[in-house]
Amino acid sequence: MNYYKNHGQLDLSDRLAIEIGICHKDSLKKIAKLLGRHPSTIAHEIKENRTFIPGNYFLGKDCRKVRTSVVHNLCGEEDCNQNCCRCRKYKCQDKCERYVSSACHKYDVAPYVCNTCYEKKLCVKEQYIYSAKHADAYVRRRRSESRKGVRLTDEQKNALDNLITRLVKKGQPLVHIYAEHKAEIPVSLRTLYNYIDEGVMTIRNIDLRRKTGYRQRKKGNKTAPGFADVGFRKGRTYAEFEQELGRKYNEKTVVEMDTVIGVREKAKKLLTMIFRNNNVMLLFLMPDGKAESVKRVFDYLEAGLGTDTFRRLFPVILTDNGSEFKRVDDLELTDQLEYRTHIYYCDPMASWQKGCIEKNHEFIRYAIPKGKSLSQYTQEDITLLMNHINSIRRPGLGNKSPYELVDETDSDFISLMHLLKMHLIPPDEVHLKPDLFDKK
Repeated sequence: MNYYKNHGQLDLSDRLAIEIGICHKDSLKKIAKLLGRHPSTIAHEIKENRTFIPGNYFLGKDCRKVRTSVVHNLCGEEDCNQNCCRCRKYKCQDKCERYVSSACHKYDVAPYVCNTCYEKKLCVKEQYIYSAKHADAYVRRRRSESRKGVRLTDEQKNALDNLITRLVKKGQPLVHIYAEHKAEIPVSLRTLYNYIDEGVMTIRNIDLRRKTGYRQRKKGNKTAPGFADVGFRKGRTYAEFEQELGRKYNEKTVVEMDTVIGVREKAKKLLTMIFRNNNVMLLFLMPDGKAESVKRVFDYLEAGLGTDTFRRLFPVILTDNGSEFKRVDDLELTDQLEYRTHIYYCDPMASWQKGCIEKNHEFIRYAIPKGKSLSQYTQEDITLLMNHINSIRRPGLGNKSPYELVDETDSDFISLMHLLKMHLIPPDEVHLKPDLFDKK
């Protein structure tokens, strides 16, 4: 059913309809249909603008055992003799093992408020009430405050400016900085971008790579005539990969693979691989971009991990149609002619089909700009870069870094990390600029 109509923001009449619907015990779906909105819009409105009524507990404690508690000195302070249930310095749940909360959580599910609860009048627990009048006032006040410009004291503004400037100059993305220092930053990420855009901060938009680095994409042919008939692609096209996905392979087991060049010369190139389940990217420095060099990387991983572990880590690999990946039998088969992995190829001119690794190549260019030769780097340098990239926290990963998503019980992946000398970089030490290698 299509709920969407040409409506702007909710107004007082819409909120009155929501309040009446809640009082009539109508479902959010029914209220949404009446207003021509989506049910998620109604749920968001209620949760964002409901009124909180604090509980009236005995001694201000919501523990069920507070009336009978005679526990003393849980804090460990020598001169403290009062009953712990009367203490205002510490929270019961932090100190007492006997703590059992008596709070009600009926408002955690739809309709997310206590308007129709039959115990509401006599209830002494925390409550949420939805009032159209109060909700409309909340929204108007928030909207007014959001348009007042910078709402920070000079001290807060200077502290924020110093923090952001110091870390951005290290090459850290703004999302990584916000994920690590969210508790220290008194504004939202969107507001932080607005401050930079308005010139409030020392750094400018030019200091944010993604703000100025994207160009409009050109349209081109999605397929090249006759390309699907190339021998190495038979049985390994993207369409066949999608057919096998879900039937034979799991989305989380897919590994994407590509290469990165410095300059167009017969020199060193990077082989990149990324695991879709945790976004950990592997970087290997190759002497050239030939198929034999890619095979040597595969052989090295198989020898270091063991064939069985290699199969579990790299069951299926999705890559492009570069000449370095055309010797498919050399990559898929061991020396004993047994399968160690299965390789599939994206459609021509369709890099979005392996968008995860294409997106992560952006981080490589932070430290190794496009057009710079890779000849001066060693594998030790590339491993350092790999560790810094995999330590960046990202909103799409729940504000965690790829390394933080690695399951500590996954012995196969832990073996891979030991083999390639992979380790987490502390958040504030992440550095993604060309002078990273000077700091080694």
